[in-house]
Amino acid sequence: MPFRPAAGGVTVAVRLTPRASRNAVVGIGTGTGPAGREQAVLKVMVTAVPDSGRANEALVRLLAKQWKVPGSAITLVAGATDRNKILHVAGDPADLMTRLTTLSVPTDPSGSSKP
Repeated sequence: MPFRPAAGGVTVAVRLTPRASRNAVVGIGTGTGPAGREQAVLKVMVTAVPDSGRANEALVRLLAKQWKVPGSAITLVAGATDRNKILHVAGDPADLMTRLTTLSVPTDPSGSSKP
């Protein structure tokens, strides 16, 4: 799982795709973590460009809305200029682990927004 309990909250390993066609949490997959190891990551797409932190800001806004937490509760810990990121979500670790896991599974498995 990309979610790990941490002091004062939960850390989340994220693989971000900027300049996507839509803003969406794609689901859980595998990616490269720190030290080049393969690990579980939360795959997220944003339409923002990776310029001046715009994609990171879009990531935080999207996840805050998806997870129903204030944007101020999400902090970028590592990966400011990389697609692989580590976020810290402040709050009760037990509650967050359950909530984030449940709310990070896409409701439309096809990923299609077309009728």
